[in-house]
Amino acid sequence: MTAEPALSLSVRRGGPAGVAADLSLAPGEILALTGPSGAGKTTLLRIIAGLVRPGEGRITCGGEVWQDAGVFAPPYRRRTGLVFQSYALLPHLTALKNIEMAMGDLPPDARRGEALRLMEALDLPGLQDRKPANLSGGQQQRVALARALARRPAVLLLDEPLSAVDRRTRRRIRDELAALRSAGGPPVLLVTHDLDEASALADRLAVMEAGRILRCGPPAGVLADPGVARVLDLD
Repeated sequence: MTAEPALSLSVRRGGPAGVAADLSLAPGEILALTGPSGAGKTTLLRIIAGLVRPGEGRITCGGEVWQDAGVFAPPYRRRTGLVFQSYALLPHLTALKNIEMAMGDLPPDARRGEALRLMEALDLPGLQDRKPANLSGGQQQRVALARALARRPAVLLLDEPLSAVDRRTRRRIRDELAALRSAGGPPVLLVTHDLDEASALADRLAVMEAGRILRCGPPAGVLADPGVARVLDLD
């Protein structure tokens, strides 16, 4: 008996930033999404998060209907963990408080310990009292990832999460994502231009071109497709 997907979507959006995508992810699955700039990768993440409305379609996640005919769950009702390239940390809060603010489901006296655990897991010890302006780009990115994980999301949406981190930190973040997968945690939709990263992390790779999914499957098979090689300008 096939398990129900943790995330299922079939969406269509017209216009210059049009998207036509059909995807489903199993619990704990990591799906890497790649393609040329402007292909619609970030737009698709924003549609899933409820930040952009598709013209039509259906999105279900964790047994909840987020989008359907006559149904549109606003972003605050969608249990998404978002990490976009801009980080979107609140500048007036410390790193620790930025993470704690995502823990509305935990009692106040339990939030600090969990936030510190996430900071340790993502190689951020000793930085809890620093505000974003006093963190490097890579540190801000890791705080944003810790905040996303702190929500206990039904799906994790990551836009180039390893683009501003050093090799050691990249390894720590990969380990954290691998632990989520082995524990049957939320599915992860990972936007990346780094094909080595996609091959190392992802169970499947989806390639977008002009808002459409050109090919989706195990990374090695997808990257061997001549049509994909043309789109990604591979030698």
